[in-house]
Amino acid sequence: MKCPNYICVAIIFLLGLSSCKKYLDQKPDNLLTEDQLWQTRANAESYLNNIYSLLHNTDGGDYANMGASDESSLCIATTDTRQMVAGNWNATSFIAYNWGSYYAGIRQSFVFENNIDKVPSIQLSDSLKQQYKAECIFLRGWFFWKLLQQYGPFVKLTAKVGQTEDATKYPRAPFDTCVAYINQLMDEAAAHLPAAWTVSGNYGRVSKGAALAVKAQMALLAASPLWNGNPYFNNFKNHDGTALAPASYDGSKWAKAAAAAKAVIDLGVFKLFTNQEEGGGSFNPYLSVRDVFITTWNKEIIMANNKWSVWGWTKCVSPGPGGYNLYNATQNAVDAFYMSNGRTTDDPLSGYVETGFAAGNDTSSWGGHLQGEWNMYANREARFYAYVQYNMHPVLPAVTVDDKNYYSSSANQDGRGRVEFYYSGKSGQQAAGSNNITGYDVLKCVSPSDNIRNDVKNYRPQILIRYSEILLDYVEALNESDPSHPDIITYLDMVRARAGLPGIEVVYPAAVGNQDLMRKYILRERQVELCFENGDRYNTLVRRKLLGSAANQAIYGMNTGAPDGGLGFSFTGFYTRTLYQNRVWDDKMYLFPIFQSDIDKDNAIVQNPGW
Repeated sequence: MKCPNYICVAIIFLLGLSSCKKYLDQKPDNLLTEDQLWQTRANAESYLNNIYSLLHNTDGGDYANMGASDESSLCIATTDTRQMVAGNWNATSFIAYNWGSYYAGIRQSFVFENNIDKVPSIQLSDSLKQQYKAECIFLRGWFFWKLLQQYGPFVKLTAKVGQTEDATKYPRAPFDTCVAYINQLMDEAAAHLPAAWTVSGNYGRVSKGAALAVKAQMALLAASPLWNGNPYFNNFKNHDGTALAPASYDGSKWAKAAAAAKAVIDLGVFKLFTNQEEGGGSFNPYLSVRDVFITTWNKEIIMANNKWSVWGWTKCVSPGPGGYNLYNATQNAVDAFYMSNGRTTDDPLSGYVETGFAAGNDTSSWGGHLQGEWNMYANREARFYAYVQYNMHPVLPAVTVDDKNYYSSSANQDGRGRVEFYYSGKSGQQAAGSNNITGYDVLKCVSPSDNIRNDVKNYRPQILIRYSEILLDYVEALNESDPSHPDIITYLDMVRARAGLPGIEVVYPAAVGNQDLMRKYILRERQVELCFENGDRYNTLVRRKLLGSAANQAIYGMNTGAPDGGLGFSFTGFYTRTLYQNRVWDDKMYLFPIFQSDIDKDNAIVQNPGW
């Protein structure tokens, strides 16, 4: 079958292909001619849905979300992310290769936009055509945004490229040009989309709110140290000498980032989720921070992937037996969570105790600690109990008493399913198939109604952007541009209050108006609120140029390799902070290398610095 012209709408080198047949075989029109494809609404919508399918699926292969920052590690040493943090990669490694798939989505977006008007009006109304074009333009901007975030300046395409055009004449565009182009695409899309979708049949579609949120995310990146006058990029230029990175610092970019985030807030259609939206009689911080991820299409969700491997995620984060024990939270992440009184664990007034077993239960919420658990985990904030699975705490996911007992040895079976991360435990290193290396698993986005023992899963979307992130974007940018602005306290406290914590001005009044100190608490709040979520910790440390610091490369856990001698939960040696990994770092790793094969196909592309 001859490859029709409408397939080849982007540069072949960007896709890393020798022909377009690979992508033709993946498309819904693989048995249709060009004329046939655009004659029915069903075919056109299938084409658009196929573009949506290229949204990144955080189900086990996302370098940023699992294992690349200090909040987590993958327990299997041969995984790509483990190779990254060991420094075992280069421009030919094909690790986390997204350049081709993002340009595949861009290519398909041009095809759709250029052909959707061919669908007869009796099949598809003009208003729907306009809406679908707007969605398509958003998705194009989204793929460019993801390219910018991972690789830096990209090759800017504004229209489909003919098969016979010279593919070696397309250099990378400067960073600020890339930002302006994505903003343009998001504005074009937002003009024809609702602020948010209110009809369930449209949940999962992009919206004006999503477009403005992407602009806010991108403005924060542009204002941050990585791209705001970073001297490391002084010689980052195209072959003709065009500079690809801003040469000097521009403080006004922080004000622009604050304004971009405030534009999302001012839409007035998003709000922080609480358990009372589910019919809860009184506010419960634990249920609020847990259920925002499992209550489908609540008003905190700005953008979500409707089709993702929720089961892959649940299996990977869950302990054995049944789960893979693959995604291990770190002691670094555990230490970041606040105490229930809103203070940090290193604060003498926090009440934090490092050693010994808790004498009593925390009855403030279902998610609190239980008698006999290690004091390190006692009296912590609600998000800790909702997002981290630790030794001796009741397991999720499990439904019945029998399901819960399945996770515990006979001596520990009490109907609560207490997880055994110690050496000889059911999820410990001695257990067959278990490689847990930190003594923790990730618990975020796991439903108590799931049951991995019986392969039961409950639908929920993968949240890509939520309102909580926008609030934190706003206060971070505002603190840099106007540290005395009262909105910093107002919106930071919204996030803390939903987690059941007192206001920052109550606990740490010295931070009010103090830019440096407030920055410390804002970034910590972000570390906790957005942990294990869309790579936010990784991306924050990258844009802030903090990922390479010694503190963020030294990864700690519990002493999971120490034989417990049959003591089980009473083995205190397990609870020894243990340095299990000093990661390898080079500043070139702030950007991913462009795969060498793509550069070989287009000699106008320059490689990222250091690679």
